[in-house]
Amino acid sequence: MPPPNSQTPNTQQAAAPRPRPGIMDIKPYVPGSEPESAAGDVYKLSANESALGASPRAIEALAQAARAAHLYPDGSATALREALGALHSLDPARIICGAGSDELLQLLPRAYAGPGDTVVQSAHGFLVYAIASKACGAQVRFAPEKNLTADVDALLEAVDETTRLVFLANPNNPTGTYLAEAELRRLREALREDIILVIDAAYAEYIDAPDYSDGAQMVDECPNVVMTRTFSKIYGLGGLRLGWGYFPEDIADVINRIRGPFNVSASAIAAGVAALADQDFVARNRAHNARERAFLTQQLGGMGLEAHPSASNFLLVRFPGMPGHASGSAAGAIHDFLFERGVAVRRVGAYGLPDYLRISIGSEAANRRLIALLGEKFPA
Repeated sequence: MPPPNSQTPNTQQAAAPRPRPGIMDIKPYVPGSEPESAAGDVYKLSANESALGASPRAIEALAQAARAAHLYPDGSATALREALGALHSLDPARIICGAGSDELLQLLPRAYAGPGDTVVQSAHGFLVYAIASKACGAQVRFAPEKNLTADVDALLEAVDETTRLVFLANPNNPTGTYLAEAELRRLREALREDIILVIDAAYAEYIDAPDYSDGAQMVDECPNVVMTRTFSKIYGLGGLRLGWGYFPEDIADVINRIRGPFNVSASAIAAGVAALADQDFVARNRAHNARERAFLTQQLGGMGLEAHPSASNFLLVRFPGMPGHASGSAAGAIHDFLFERGVAVRRVGAYGLPDYLRISIGSEAANRRLIALLGEKFPA
């Protein structure tokens, strides 16, 4: 006779922990891949990482910080917030640092959205917005784009009385396109005051167009605009998971209440402060990106491939139709061809773009290897 509190196998299975409804419908985010076993050099052009690595100053600061690895970090990341405020002329009290900007992007729907609410983003916008929103029980609406660019009118059409947040990557990943400041302001002015407009400016350092704004001034002017930034791209600190956001005072208070008390490591804080102090490195990285992006665009065009105009450190490249391949596209076959030869690029079918590959701007050696390989498939 079994003990009084024992359960049969069937009862145990029925009583197993179950996630909230909708969680198992979420498709996990898949990071950019890296070849592991290819002859010769390996080039990772799949994650939009810094082509020049990290600043030597940041690397040295990281080494120094390791000596105090037994100590908890400053839970407010004061030194980093003050350095960010000084560089960007922002109020440090309204800056929040996070484990990558991803953490902040996930905290916003956690704080402001839930079952019965909707969150709006553009059709080909960054997938993390939808994942974070669905995890909170909110529904996500994807607004159609025009020419692979967010459409303000379509975004507004998707908004209704249940909408709590609108996410906009500017420039956008994976398309590389952006909305001018005037369009950002038109979007903001048409939103209710209780809807938060989240401007994800992860690639802001790569763009110098006169009509572009990262949104920081709008945060100062509006109680419902948030801007997020990252150290993962031009600063080359993706492995440390370091990002930040600029918030209206009331929203900052909410996010500070639910973020982890030590969500940014001491090593990341130290490296971030040092990286901000080395703007010469940032300028070199920006110049390299502009030069190599132009080179790749020209070379791809000479092969008859369409590289969509980009304001970021990557190109979205469309491949011609090829009977016998998924979606009639050569994208999957080209991805595999490159991967097997040591060059990783990014599939973007999950973004609704099965005919495209996203290709990061890499080092000179990486970019020329890429062009040499593609030249075998698409001779000029």
